[in-house]
Amino acid sequence: MRRDQLKKVLIVEDDMIISMVLERMINKMGFDTVEKAVTGKKAISLAQEHEPDIILMDIQLKDDIDGITAMQKIRESSDVPVIYITGNSDQYYKERARETNYIDYLIKPIEMDDLKTSIDKIFGS
Repeated sequence: MRRDQLKKVLIVEDDMIISMVLERMINKMGFDTVEKAVTGKKAISLAQEHEPDIILMDIQLKDDIDGITAMQKIRESSDVPVIYITGNSDQYYKERARETNYIDYLIKPIEMDDLKTSIDKIFGS
């Protein structure tokens, strides 16, 4: 598959190591990471700029806009599929996230198989 045909993934994760691991997993699955963001504000602008095919979204981010709020903003102009990746299994966040119509809600640490299963829900295998 040519690079311009690869599915584009936006990674929003404020932990650099986790971000690198996610990028490696995505690339191994044959997807292209278009960009990475560490803040909700940056995630919103990158989503508008790149129109990714999927967003991997952490919930706790480096600014005052969390991943769910960022996704609510992105939803105003896009129905891009989102997979939340979080260290927090709190029901409060899961309920808030549900409003953004997510594909999956994964709890860290993320395994390659879990991520692949989530992405397969979007694109099929």
